[in-house]
Amino acid sequence: MIRLQKAEIGYGTVSLFPPLTGHFASGSLTAVIGFNGSGKSTLLKTLAGLLPLQGGSLHFSGNQPPRMAYLPQKTELDQQFPIRVSDLVAIGNWEKSGLFGGLSKCASRQIADALECVGMTAMASSPVRKLSGGQMQRVLFARLLVQQAPLILLDEPFAAIDSATTKLLVELIKTLPQQGRTLIAALHDMSLVVNNFPQVLQLTPQCWHWGDADQIRDPISALNATNKISDR
Repeated sequence: MIRLQKAEIGYGTVSLFPPLTGHFASGSLTAVIGFNGSGKSTLLKTLAGLLPLQGGSLHFSGNQPPRMAYLPQKTELDQQFPIRVSDLVAIGNWEKSGLFGGLSKCASRQIADALECVGMTAMASSPVRKLSGGQMQRVLFARLLVQQAPLILLDEPFAAIDSATTKLLVELIKTLPQQGRTLIAALHDMSLVVNNFPQVLQLTPQCWHWGDADQIRDPISALNATNKISDR
């Protein structure tokens, strides 16, 4: 789905890691790992078209970017804004219905199904201000499901949420490639990476490693060990 050739990723004239060459296959599930500041979020923003490519090339299949669903690290949504859970999820359908169009029966069913997938059916009519951090993340994932985008970009989707929500969302993520969707997630929890993500892209200022998780397990282990040391 995505091919990079000597792609330079960064801000301004500063590249955060060496030029990147490789590809994300259609229907793949890839974790992007690295220390804070290694360029994980910057890479996702570049893929999403929010930041320009500094150099090299970035190609999408079909010669144009596919529909994308992008979940940034920190949502900019003000939870005090007076909107219901179901209405927030319905925003994922705006490309089909328009900003002021009504929801079809099919769209309403998709919204209900998405809320059921993330265990939030009972709170469909609740205002978002009543949601905990984990519940909010579930609702944002439901909105992603409604978008039905072929490419999904997630930036630290499990940060600061409860373990039950993390487990539910990880299992949900693993089903998406089976539907032909391509998913790329920036992560810092190495146990989640090793156990659930078949492909890994590791970024450092000096080099990068990209391939099957089993093939680069040593770099993952080294990164995990260093993370534990730095957390002390």
